[in-house]
Amino acid sequence: MISAVSFAIFVSMKKIAMIPARYAASRFPGKLMQKLGEHTVIARVYLAAKQTGLFDDVVVVTDSDVIEEEIKKYGGHPIRSKKEHESGTDRIAEAAADMDVDIILNVQGDTPFVQKEPLEKLLRLFDDETVQVASLMQLIEDEATVRDPNRVKVCVDKNFNSLFFSRSVIPYPRNNEISIPYYEHIGVYAFRKNALLQFTQWPMTPLENAEKIECLRFLEHGIPLRMALTGYMGVSIDTPEDLEKAKTLL
Repeated sequence: MISAVSFAIFVSMKKIAMIPARYAASRFPGKLMQKLGEHTVIARVYLAAKQTGLFDDVVVVTDSDVIEEEIKKYGGHPIRSKKEHESGTDRIAEAAADMDVDIILNVQGDTPFVQKEPLEKLLRLFDDETVQVASLMQLIEDEATVRDPNRVKVCVDKNFNSLFFSRSVIPYPRNNEISIPYYEHIGVYAFRKNALLQFTQWPMTPLENAEKIECLRFLEHGIPLRMALTGYMGVSIDTPEDLEKAKTLL
């Protein structure tokens, strides 16, 4: 049961959802403007985040005229990036720097099946004052996904703090006589504002550069991500094949 004090702290925190939206994705350029049902991918993500009712505001941060105009069609007020960025986290940090906000939740622009329950679970992790960064994971049910380098896996400790993220199979099943769960990292992050801004002061780290997984920058500076386990959240749109899977799920 949630205590009255905990609930009061949760309500008093100012929470903003920010959606980094880069048009020229390396593996699937223009993917955010692909149609998924009656909406584009980016519009579906924006509307889903709004409909949760969890946030004081939902903001798309983009480098693209096309995406900016798309969000305006739905009454949104997108923010244009002032410079090029290596990661989506860097992009939203630039926009958040001058905002009056406590918690920034980063919803990736290619995750169209956003739901209220996992986002609320993620925000509630900040009731623990030691949590600086948090993210989501889901149980992987099939071996093909475990081995797919487009799917980022995460290992956690007993308190659900992240130990490592990788595109490789982690943990490696050297002992195949035991059953061990595999978790896929879902690209939804939440940060205390100071932790987000601190991230941008660090250069890209070696493991981050090798794996091309930005949250490894936090681990390499000794900051674990508190992970929340969620039910299946569909697919993220990284490839044309993912888009077809998403259409089937829809």
